[in-house]
Amino acid sequence: MSEVVTTSFVHCTVLLNEAVDALAIQPDGIYVDCTFGRGGHSRLILSKLGPNGRLIAFDKDLHAIAEAATITDPRFTIVHEGFVTLADSLAKLGITQLDGVLMDLGVSSPQLDDASRGFSFRFDAPLDMRMDTTRGMTAAEWLNSAEEKEIAEVVKDYGEERFARHVAAAIVTRRASEPFTTTGQLAEVVATAVRTREPGQNPATRTFQAVRIFINRELEELSLVLPQALGLLKFGGRLSVIAFHSLEDRIVKRFIQDAAKGDHLPSRLPVRASEIADAPLKVIGKPIRAGQDELKLNPRARSAILRIAERTAGPL
Repeated sequence: MSEVVTTSFVHCTVLLNEAVDALAIQPDGIYVDCTFGRGGHSRLILSKLGPNGRLIAFDKDLHAIAEAATITDPRFTIVHEGFVTLADSLAKLGITQLDGVLMDLGVSSPQLDDASRGFSFRFDAPLDMRMDTTRGMTAAEWLNSAEEKEIAEVVKDYGEERFARHVAAAIVTRRASEPFTTTGQLAEVVATAVRTREPGQNPATRTFQAVRIFINRELEELSLVLPQALGLLKFGGRLSVIAFHSLEDRIVKRFIQDAAKGDHLPSRLPVRASEIADAPLKVIGKPIRAGQDELKLNPRARSAILRIAERTAGPL
């Protein structure tokens, strides 16, 4: 997710106008903001809707839910669930079709900058990492109980850490004498196991990313929500997705590309072009990245990439 707290505590939403413009908002349309965060995208969407428009936002984070409660607009509904519940949650609200879906993936800057959440190695804080602190296992609980092989696989697959086996072994050795409770403990152990690192990058960066992604099932839930979003979009409806690292973007890119190809038929099969069903999605434009002005304000936007697709009349 893409909001940042600057030193003056002003929230800046990455690719704010680009992501909302990508929805091509219809005044009377029904839209979903899958990751409310601190509400930057949601507020801009609401400003473009007419009196009969509607916006439903999702978020796991209790701080985000509290922020959403400050919006008293009757066209707005907040759902305290992860976006993986998209279809079921909307069905409970009587919604079966959408004009647009926006996803701003990953962890938000307010979450990173809140030491108590345990997302960052910059603070020595409780090792939690859950986006929804009311549910599920904390990072500390998992690291203190998981098999070494599982830890190594998570760190390798979700952190793309080439020293994953060394990191896992160091974690298991350390927890035998002192169970993990804080981010500082984890960062210290990882630093002993990671031999080299890119200039300017903390040795714990990849491991912290991997554990956070695993604890929150981020990639799994992304893979599950994209087909739901496609199934809910009406003809002409837009999908607008901001990813912040290669693992997320790879899933989004492949999903859109596959849905934009339609039927995969053998090249020599004797089928007329008129008999081949249209693809259910079409790609809109090229991927969009933050411009220099935005990067000066928010360096964390450097990895953001926005992909846009539109629902066609093609069957699913």
